Amino acid sequence: MFSPILQGAALEDFPVRFFVCLFTEHDLRLVALAAVICVLGAWISVRLFVRIRAAEREARPFWIFLGAVAAGSTIWCTHFVAMLAYRPGVPVSYDPTLTGVSLLIAVVSAALALVVASGRGRVAPVIGGGLFGAGVVVMHYTGMAAFSIDGAIVWDTTYVVVSLVLSLALGAAAFSAVTREHADPQTRELIGTALLAASIVALHFSGMAAVGIIPAVPVPGGATSEDAYGALAVAVAGVGLLVLGTGLASQLLDRQATIRARARTKHILESSVDGIVIETAGRIVDCNEAFIQLSGMQREAVVGRTFAELVPRAPAAVDQLVRATLVTASGEALPVEVAARDDRYDRDEFAATRFYSVRDLRQRLAQEEKITYLASFDNLTGLPNRSCFLEHLDAQIETRPASSRIALFAIDLDRFKEVNDVHGHAAGDHVLRVLSERMRTAVGREAFVARLGGDEFVATALVQDREQALGIASRLERELFATVPYDHVDLICGASIGISIFPDDAASPATLMNNADLAMYRAKGSHAEAICFYEEEMDERVRERRAMALQLRTALAENQFFLVFQPQVSVRDNEVTGYEALLRWRHPVRGVVQPMDFIPIAEDTGLILPIGEWVLRAACRAAVSWETPLKVAVNVSALQVGSIDMPDIIHGILMETGLSPQRLEVEITETSLIQDAERTLHILRRIKAMGVSISMDDFGIGYSSLSTLRSFPFDKIKLDKSFMDDLDRGPQAAAVIRAVLALGESLDIPILAEGVETKAQLDFLAQEGCTQIQGYLVGYPEEEAGDGGASAGSGQLPLTAQELPLFRDAPTKGTRTGD
Repeated sequence: MFSPILQGAALEDFPVRFFVCLFTEHDLRLVALAAVICVLGAWISVRLFVRIRAAEREARPFWIFLGAVAAGSTIWCTHFVAMLAYRPGVPVSYDPTLTGVSLLIAVVSAALALVVASGRGRVAPVIGGGLFGAGVVVMHYTGMAAFSIDGAIVWDTTYVVVSLVLSLALGAAAFSAVTREHADPQTRELIGTALLAASIVALHFSGMAAVGIIPAVPVPGGATSEDAYGALAVAVAGVGLLVLGTGLASQLLDRQATIRARARTKHILESSVDGIVIETAGRIVDCNEAFIQLSGMQREAVVGRTFAELVPRAPAAVDQLVRATLVTASGEALPVEVAARDDRYDRDEFAATRFYSVRDLRQRLAQEEKITYLASFDNLTGLPNRSCFLEHLDAQIETRPASSRIALFAIDLDRFKEVNDVHGHAAGDHVLRVLSERMRTAVGREAFVARLGGDEFVATALVQDREQALGIASRLERELFATVPYDHVDLICGASIGISIFPDDAASPATLMNNADLAMYRAKGSHAEAICFYEEEMDERVRERRAMALQLRTALAENQFFLVFQPQVSVRDNEVTGYEALLRWRHPVRGVVQPMDFIPIAEDTGLILPIGEWVLRAACRAAVSWETPLKVAVNVSALQVGSIDMPDIIHGILMETGLSPQRLEVEITETSLIQDAERTLHILRRIKAMGVSISMDDFGIGYSSLSTLRSFPFDKIKLDKSFMDDLDRGPQAAAVIRAVLALGESLDIPILAEGVETKAQLDFLAQEGCTQIQGYLVGYPEEEAGDGGASAGSGQLPLTAQELPLFRDAPTKGTRTGD
């Protein structure tokens, strides 16, 4: 029976009593078996504890259960195997209930210890380890309560206290060692196993050293020592199998999971084009091949080092993307971009795992540098481009010394298109590169040269006066007019240079550039000068012309154009034979603008094509409404005649308006046949084939009148009004008129004289056999709804012979016939 007797002993005798108890009162073979079970169980418990700290929240209860069973069974098996080894010299017996309770206490206390120790904070492992030691104490002395002998048990309170202190201290130290920061994982595992086993062993044998046995008469009904040994052997064997099975299962599960995780991680690492580095507990444990190639190091040289050694400016926190430098094996500082991510499944705060992604920035930086270069410089010539030049000009104006001026040079190559057309674009590019380098060399640091695009260049320089600006322009001119060797030929472009001075000629950068551009165009139009300074009066005409070109674009859309009609009269019977449609522009500010002021601009800008089509359509629509089906004549520009679509346009308008082709007369000038006579004649034949009449306008002032008449059968010749103006000034004009009238009679082509304004001019033409006349003498140009009966849309047009003012005096208006 268990009859405890308490007594004290000297603490200094503890070591002697401990070893006496171990070596003289125990079977050392069973002690060795208990030690094996204790160490194996402690190792399995430590590994499970590490796994619990790293487990996900959902999986932690399962790992805690396995750990509690393994650790509790280790404590219990070690205790009772050691009890089997104990030889008190008297028969013993065990209470089954208390024996089972002791096992339950061991498992529950181990579970509580693992839960607390796996929590966050530095103190949690210490507290959990203390709870583990306390559980060992409670389990041991509960098991000793189940121990019965025939005699009395004497307890030494000093040794009991020592066993308690040792168990608590070593348990706390074991769990603390396992979670120690910046220690090698294997070392932590080894030290933790040793301390945990020591906690169990020290408690047991210290507690057994506190036991003293006083034999007595055996108690009837108690289990004999042999019975106890047999029952205990069976129990220990079963629990031992449970411990080994649990430990083996947990290790297999963990090993399998670890192998899968490592394989998956390795696959991810090697699949990445970026360098990946894994750092655990502040040391690199692995990296992928991309990082090896990037750093130029061997894997063995990388593993074990800190990431900060390789990348000094590594991100200190996660979720940061920073630019840093990677120190390669050769010592080169490689620009990289680094991102850091912590393993959110790793619960070990002292051996946390961090992933670093390292991206090589050399190619991207090179591309960024190239993009930056292309944003500011011309890719062909290497000169600054428009945006860079504008920034420079703004800065130059802001920082200009008060005593200096800024000269802006607008430069345009004269014959660059010719070089491209004759020698190809490769030759053109070569010329641009050579001339750009020559200009840059010619001005040096004195001026800033840029290319705006195509064959347009610009330069700025700080100057004191116009003479200094002219000197810079002269150097540029000399280089631009020099020959450029290319493929065994010498190419010459030449250039026109316009100069404007800030602040003399302009108060803003935009105006300064515009004025230099105006001066450049004036130089381009001059055959004597390649360099022109901006002059307000002369360049204002160009500015006004540009403004009118912009206004023409909206005039057609806003219905600002209108037609007037001037009668054409037969000289023989004074009958109206038709009307010429003349275009006018009702400008919202300028009033009515004459064709001579805007038609040349429309031809230069190409707007003459839509305007001319509108005139044809409006004239045909008006002629359809006339009561008498007379002809309507429409002037057509050289650009219209040169368009291959012109016959189709005329045909479409005739179909749309319903006007008979025989009532439409198209007037062209001799200049229409100069550039591509064969093409133009082909177009005219297609128009004439529809039944439309073709007349030669402004005859006598062209370049090839006779050859033109020979190449195409015109239906009418209109003698230019300049001959009528000169008729009273000398015999030469009269002689030319007679010759043209004779030519028309011999070719059987009617002749219409324009600009007839006096009775004397009419008498001369009638005497010489002129067929028709047109001028102020017989009618002013009138709008469709005009007065004087000359309204084409009023139902009263055409006029009768009696209504025509054939004998009125010459008009005093400044508007000329045909305008």
